[in-house]
Amino acid sequence: MATYQELTDPDDPRLADYVSLRDTQLRKSVEAANGFYIAEGHKIIRRAIESGHHPRSVVLAPRWIEGLRDVLDPIDVPVHVVTEALAEQVTGFHVHRGALAAIERPTGHDDLAALLHQVQWGAGPRSRIAVLEDLVDHSNVGAAFRSAVALGVDALVVTPRCADPWYRRSIKVSMGAVFQVPWVRADPWPSGITQLKEAGYFVAGMSLGEGSISLDELVAQDHSRLVMIFGNEGHGLTPATDALIDARVTIPMMGGIDSLNVAASSAVAFYATR
Repeated sequence: MATYQELTDPDDPRLADYVSLRDTQLRKSVEAANGFYIAEGHKIIRRAIESGHHPRSVVLAPRWIEGLRDVLDPIDVPVHVVTEALAEQVTGFHVHRGALAAIERPTGHDDLAALLHQVQWGAGPRSRIAVLEDLVDHSNVGAAFRSAVALGVDALVVTPRCADPWYRRSIKVSMGAVFQVPWVRADPWPSGITQLKEAGYFVAGMSLGEGSISLDELVAQDHSRLVMIFGNEGHGLTPATDALIDARVTIPMMGGIDSLNVAASSAVAFYATR
């Protein structure tokens, strides 16, 4: 059963997981070393728990207690009840949703072969996988996950240098989509492309490079197993990846615009190939 405790001291060691949430570098090291991630907002906390993730603690403003009792009460977790002013003092920003949770990081997000087996068993003869290569912006990662779930992509792969899907900002922007779709971090990369090809996937890289086909042409080819790779926000696909893909694909545009933000381009590609 959950235990509810009112805390009033910002230096209380029970709040240590929530200190300085806006310090990205600090949070990366603290959360990775201690095996947890931060979920922000009552909806995200609910989705995480309903997905089978276990919180090690929860911080709530009083107004959110009743709305989360049904998912918190059945599990063994300390719930720290604090004022919103105290939450802001601890975290370093205004927690306007009044709810945070430190949740144990799930394991098993490092096996590309297992992911492919899961997708091919669950999706049948047709499937789509998206690869996020070296994206550095957590918001872009979260947005891509949200679009992938909304538009029926079967799985995602992130590369070793890609921003962390379990980072608070990624989870928040994804609206919990990171809990809903299978994904792995493929390391080493880009050798994972060979695994994808051997599993029968046509590998398309979203690119403005020479010899690109249009997204419309890719759709017309009607590949039953399709991988779409989206490159870094500033540099696009790495040369090593570009050398291994089956086709470069570009989104036809007008008005003198030659590219879209990666979050927007992934949504367009997911919709076009659905």
